[in-house]
Amino acid sequence: MDLSKLYRPSALNSFQFIALTGLLMSAGAHLILHFAVGHTPAGFNWLYVCWTAFYVVGSLINLFGKPDEPHDHHHH
Repeated sequence: MDLSKLYRPSALNSFQFIALTGLLMSAGAHLILHFAVGHTPAGFNWLYVCWTAFYVVGSLINLFGKPDEPHDHHHH
């Protein structure tokens, strides 16, 4: 099992990449809301739970998917 598929940017799949982007963007929005607006909407923290779950699903697909599956498209 290649654990670098959990952290190496070039080894991440789409789910993992989207989840990490979502986490970073949510964290940035959280900071802006906290410091500029002074409050965060109710339930905002659930975004972190959703992005983390999305990352976990993507990681499971990446780790346990077919290893011989081509990652790029071949047209015959």
